[in-house]
Amino acid sequence: MTQRQFAMLLVCTFLIPASGCATKESVVKKDDPAATTLTAKQAKETTARRGKVINAIVAIVNDEVITLNEVNREALPLIREAGKKAPLDEAARSQLLKAAVEGAVEKKLTDQKIKELNIKVTEEEIRQSIEDVKRQNNMPSQEALVSALASQGIPFDQYRTQLKEQLEKLKLLSMEVRSKIQVSETEMREFYEANRAKYTEDESYRARHIFFKTNEKSGEEEIKISMKNALMVLAEAKSGKDFIELAKTYSEDPAARKDGGDLGIFKKGDMQPELESAIVAMKPGEVSELVYTPVGFHIIKLEERISGKLKPFDSVKVGIEEAVYRKKSEERFNQWAKELRSKASIEIKDLKGLL
Repeated sequence: MTQRQFAMLLVCTFLIPASGCATKESVVKKDDPAATTLTAKQAKETTARRGKVINAIVAIVNDEVITLNEVNREALPLIREAGKKAPLDEAARSQLLKAAVEGAVEKKLTDQKIKELNIKVTEEEIRQSIEDVKRQNNMPSQEALVSALASQGIPFDQYRTQLKEQLEKLKLLSMEVRSKIQVSETEMREFYEANRAKYTEDESYRARHIFFKTNEKSGEEEIKISMKNALMVLAEAKSGKDFIELAKTYSEDPAARKDGGDLGIFKKGDMQPELESAIVAMKPGEVSELVYTPVGFHIIKLEERISGKLKPFDSVKVGIEEAVYRKKSEERFNQWAKELRSKASIEIKDLKGLL
């Protein structure tokens, strides 16, 4: 089972459920609307005695059938998503249908395991989940939820059934996977050491500037004068004159007369792109060339580069535990799903022209 399928299985309180989670079984015969979950034997008997076939058996999983309608329903969101990126040819559509068959088999195995373990969801649990959905989506009433679902073409009763299935699967996961996972202190520290860069703060910078103001209304002559003055001060700064005194004397930034053009300490993303590009390429003590921004000319001096510090283990421990737990959950779930499949009787039909 893929990571995407695992993640979807964990989600129970979302507003718009995935099409692949639909629970209503496909009808095999046009004139047999009462049919729901069929065994292979029942399906064959139905085929023999009923009218025109409008469906087909795609797979048999432990004596329960998966129909073409179920596969198409599983494939629909996959096809829609892929179609947004590029037109689908027959080969691509066929691959998606095959993936949908695998998804339908996994869903059938999961549903069978839920029945085997007699996993139940109470009315109160469903009610609480619906309340969670309304709260997370800022919906003031039941009517608002029903209306939102209707706008997506989803009847409330269908949504409630899908939500019940998701809760059952969460209980199955908890019983078969999550309850069997422990994260030790040693594992967390090993993860911390292996991902030191992830838990290291970004490098920061401390700089000063001398500013010469222009704006979009400035004429060509004004800009030339401003640039000429900036170049004159730049030459003095490059010659080693006191940058703070130059900023106090010449900078058109009002605060510079007090702080000597101090820009403070900042990280990447905190500054205007033009200033940042110049600063990150400089060495401490270095003075830049003229830097032009939409507001004027700048002369920059980098005072200090401050290396990022490694965050203490205890300050990131909770996030590390979640990351390790999630990784182990995925690995354990994939192993569990593989074992479940290996013990099952699965026959996938060769439906040329249909898949």
